[in-house]
Parts: sequence; C-alpha cells; structure tokens
Amino acid sequence: MTNAGAPNTFHRLFDSAPDERICVVLPDGGELSFDAMAARSRSIAAGFSRLGLRRGDAIGVWMANTPAWLQVFLACARLGALAVGINARFRGREIGELLRRSSARLLVADAWQGKVRSDEIFRTIAPSDLASLRAVVVAGESDPSAWLPFDVINLDELFDEANAADAGRPEDACILFTTSGTTGRPKLVVHRQRGIVAHARDVADAFELAHPGSAVLQIVPFCGAFGFSQAIAAIAAACPLVVPPLYNAAKAARLARAHRVTNMVGTNDMLDRMLAAATDERPFPNLRFFGHANFNPALPDLPARAEARGVKLRGLFGMSETLALFAVQPAKAGLERRQLSGGVPVSPSGQARVRDLASGEIAAAGVSGEIELRGPSLMSGYLGDDEATRAAFTPDGFLRTGDLGYATDDGGFIHLGRMGDALRLGGFLVNPLEIEETVLEIGSLSACQVVEAQLDGRTRPVAFVVPAAGLPAARQASAQTDEPAVIAHCRERLASFKVPVRVIMLDSLPTVEGPNGVKVRRDELRRIAQATIDAKG
Repeated sequence: MTNAGAPNTFHRLFDSAPDERICVVLPDGGELSFDAMAARSRSIAAGFSRLGLRRGDAIGVWMANTPAWLQVFLACARLGALAVGINARFRGREIGELLRRSSARLLVADAWQGKVRSDEIFRTIAPSDLASLRAVVVAGESDPSAWLPFDVINLDELFDEANAADAGRPEDACILFTTSGTTGRPKLVVHRQRGIVAHARDVADAFELAHPGSAVLQIVPFCGAFGFSQAIAAIAAACPLVVPPLYNAAKAARLARAHRVTNMVGTNDMLDRMLAAATDERPFPNLRFFGHANFNPALPDLPARAEARGVKLRGLFGMSETLALFAVQPAKAGLERRQLSGGVPVSPSGQARVRDLASGEIAAAGVSGEIELRGPSLMSGYLGDDEATRAAFTPDGFLRTGDLGYATDDGGFIHLGRMGDALRLGGFLVNPLEIEETVLEIGSLSACQVVEAQLDGRTRPVAFVVPAAGLPAARQASAQTDEPAVIAHCRERLASFKVPVRVIMLDSLPTVEGPNGVKVRRDELRRIAQATIDAKG
C-alpha cells in the first residue's frame, strides 16, 4: 500500500531497494544485484543524454527478456523518456509502424531476434517509417554498415561516467504497449510513472512477493503488460527475478525447481507445456500459485490437472489499458472460481462494476454486462488518439473495458469474454463459452470457437472445431465429416437458439501474435462463417 513519503517514480522505487539484494537471476546461475543494475542504468541514461535524448522523447526497445531490457527501461525512467515496448517476434512492417506512430528517436535492439539477425529485419522497414529515428543502439555484435544511414552504437560502449541528475517525474509517460489488434490497427497505450509505481506495490502486496524466500520466474515478455506488470512488482518487493531470455517449457520447468520459484504468471498453454515437460508428480514444490490467463480455448481440463499435480491456479484479469494483474481471484476460493478470469482488484483503491447493456444502469451482482474499472494503474491514454481516449472513459473516470462479465458480492468480477465475442441469440445475450464447452464434450475435438452470423435475417451461432491430434485416421475422418452429429449433440443439451447452424472444421484456428501472447482472431472466424453461410445460399 502506498504511503505519502514513498517514491513515485520508477527509478526512485528501484533505487530504494537494498543495494546488495539480488535483482536478476540468469539461467546459468549468474546474479545481478540492485546496485549493479542501478549503476548500469545510470550510465545508459547518461549515454542517451549524450546522444541528444531528452524528457518526453520516445525510445524503441526491441529486445528479449534480459537484464539489459530492464536496464534500458530504467534508464528511460531516469531520463523521463517513453520506452516503446517492441515484441521480439515482430518483423519489419510491425516494427516500422510502431516506430513511426510513436515518433521514436532512438531504437535499442538485440543483435539477434531468436535465430534471425536484427539488421536483416531492420532492412525490410519502409524508410518512411524511420523519419523520426536518429540512431540505433545494438546489444551484441553487429555490422554497423547494415544499419545505414543511421549511426550505430554498441550498448556496452554506451557509457558515460558523468551521470546526469535523474530528470524523470511522476507524471512522465514512461511505457507504451500495443494492444493485440485482433479487430483492427493496434492502439498505443501509454502509462505514467506514478501509475506503474503504485501498481507495482499493489501487485507485490497482493502476491506476497516481499515474504522471505520469494522468487519469481519471468516467462512472459517484458514488452507486454502481462510480463511487465509481474517484473515491476518483483522489483517493488526487492524479490529475485529469474529471467530466461525466451520461453522454453522444459527449461522453464527446470528453472522453477532449481531456483525454488514461488510465483509465476503466464498463459494456460504455457503452464500446460511446462507440466508436460516435468516428470515429477509435483514438479514445483515451492510454487504458491500460478496466475493464469486463459488464452487457449483447447485446455478446459488444465485447472484440474494442474491442481492434481500441486499447482494452485488463480485466475487474473488485466489489459494493456489497466496494466496486467489488475485483479486476481481470491486465494481461499475453490477451484471452480479460481480457474475463472477476473478477480478482486489488487489495489485497495481499485473498483470494479458492471453496466447493464440494455438499461445502461449499473448491474446487480450476477447480472452480465460491460465491465468498468477504476484504479491507480489506468492508462493516461492512447498515443495520438484523443478521441479514442475520451471514448474509453466514463464521465466519473472508469475505464470502459469492452469486456463482458458480472460483478461478485466481494467487490470483484468474473470476466466472460470480449463484448464483441458475446452473442445475441433469440433475444438473449449468450456467452459463446457455453456452446463451446458443449461441443467439446465430443472427444474427437481439441478446440472450438463459436461466433455469430446472419441467416435468414436472424443472428445464429456457427461453431469452428479442430480435430484432436493423434486420433486414428478413421476417427479423424468421422470428426471432419459428421457435422450433423455435432449439431444433434448440441440440440440435446442446449436451447434451440444456442444450437450451431453450421460446424466448420479447420486444421487450426486463425491467431494473431499480441504483446502478451497468441489470441484467436474471432473477426476472421466471423468473416469465414458469414461467407460459408452466404455461399450455401
């Protein structure tokens, strides 16, 4: 909980940690103290200043999860600059658009992005997207000529002993995230120093990261709100952060055990792969809980399987606009609730409410509507889009999330899905998950997504299914051709208006790589569904 005398800029929060405490643990067992990280960030900030960077400038950070990412972000906070998080998996068009829209003056990049040289990707960026860029800083060995016409500086050489005084202020914009862009051009979400510091403390308290023996495993990228929120919370608690540069399930499982990790957050498919890679019946004996996001609809049995192996799950809710980990399900709740997305706000001043879609009034507990949130971690706005920023907030300062859910009696909420995902069928608002779970009762299927389409002037559900891997050929063929059986199965169990009018088989669901993980492109499914119905006549 924040007090009046507590630091309200990120660099002061970082510098308040005991110097000798371990900040980052590397996969090979190496360690970096808070003092060492702070010293390196000061020299980088001074180097940025020597390059002509000032308060308010934007700096693109195109790096994997490494200590250098944190050092560069901390340097941006000291300078009062805006760090633009760039996903390490992004390629030329995506990077160029982000640099152009943020007016970035500097790009800081790893020499390699996975197995691809960064300079090779950089060459594919349209010159018009680089109009604001002045220089490039590279971590690792790189050919300077490959980045022409820009000056290239090696990050290890960006050092200035004449450290300038920290210029960053509480109201400075300090981090920019991109939304997933599943329905259109990604928005650029900006957060200020004061907000991220308050959120870091609130998450640290809610997750008990200051308790003796705490250790956090960072398997989600720093560049997105999900990974960033966990990292800053660990820093606020002066809790060691175990940082593999890239996610690998088997390596992550070994690190979690070797470093007695107590806290992790990630997507449900990340945890599923870690459990598959771990041979012990209870592979993570020190883990207090795994905070999970349900990004993969094909894992409905994961919560029960995880708990059977000693992994306690707690559902979360967050978004780029609120920062991740805005809410977490109560630790003492049963699995039936803990496995659900949503929870109680982590901030003592956080508030959640639900607005009835029909009446426009605040809904009673248990009544579905649009989730609205308020708290210290809300964004300052969308960069370069004042109209969208105004539309995102209610007159009394709540964020309109665009998500469907219902309030709970304890001040929390249950998240059901995106508003655009909810189906209006037969005069009722229907959660597609209800239909999807019914379809998946058929054992030959591994995934299902339900969207709406227009048929004879009425809104009707259409199901997309993916066959289970490893099925005998005869069963796969049956799963792919027996659409009437799937519809009959649903008709026996659901109201008639919820029964899919078509069941479409796909090899895989269309997805988009967002800053926090892979999400299903429901907009593309809606297009396919309508085209299929229209083609049938």
